[in-house]
Amino acid sequence: MDVDTRLLRYFAAVAEEENLTRAAARLYVSQPALTKQVRRLETLLGVRLFTRSRSGMSLTEAGRSLARSAPALLADWQRMAAETKAAAARECRVLRVGFLGSAANEQTQQIIADFVERRPGWRVDMRQGSWSDPTAGLGTGTVDVALLRLPLPDEESWRVEVLLTEPRCVVLPSTHHLADRTEIAFRELREEPFVAAPEATGPWRDYWLAVEERHGSRPRIGAVTEYPDDWLSAIANGYGIALAPESSTRYYRRPGVVFVPVTGVGPSRVGVVWNPADDGNPVIQDFVRGCARFTQS
Repeated sequence: MDVDTRLLRYFAAVAEEENLTRAAARLYVSQPALTKQVRRLETLLGVRLFTRSRSGMSLTEAGRSLARSAPALLADWQRMAAETKAAAARECRVLRVGFLGSAANEQTQQIIADFVERRPGWRVDMRQGSWSDPTAGLGTGTVDVALLRLPLPDEESWRVEVLLTEPRCVVLPSTHHLADRTEIAFRELREEPFVAAPEATGPWRDYWLAVEERHGSRPRIGAVTEYPDDWLSAIANGYGIALAPESSTRYYRRPGVVFVPVTGVGPSRVGVVWNPADDGNPVIQDFVRGCARFTQS
């Protein structure tokens, strides 16, 4: 009997959430699709894994047994897959670099050129991540190093070197009543609906919602998006506003939205991030040195 690892991931999410709706939102699948996959796993195993009720999903004894084993199985598979891909990249002399949004801004091309000069015969494969993964693939092992907007979930688990800081601005629909302002204080925006990253991104989402600057008041969420194009469309369509780094005014300017400087929030930080296990990896350290060379003020 072969079981798809996706079925185990779906099972683990439902077991942790004890609720199909929350698990489906976390996995970015529909609730009917998730229900179908859970039942498929039960059929494959020939056991009931959950007791279903109006209050949620409770694990059966068989379900509890699988829930104890599934996380280790998934972690082992993820580790093996990541190690296999990393080995293939080394053999092909490819450095896989994850990034979110505008990465290191205008310095990105200089960083790549510096690395290729340090490592003749190598090339850099830039891989843009979605906002559902603030590590841009570093956490899953699909990239070797990343250029990221801080903070990160579990940031203490990574090596982080801050490369640059830049002010944040607010992105508004062009029809917004504050769109013609030259500067806006964040306190004027606290009651506005915001376009947010997925909830699972934790402190990264909270930072871009300026939770700390709200002094206990909860943000209103008008829409949740994962990619810049969807984010801009949601803002242009009036579902909410958003904070963004100042460089967004250069990279994401489009009809229907305006970028206005905002006061009362701290600056955005960009860092180069890598796994502590790669502290002695000369290829990754060459890339890190190149980042520091071109982004230090």
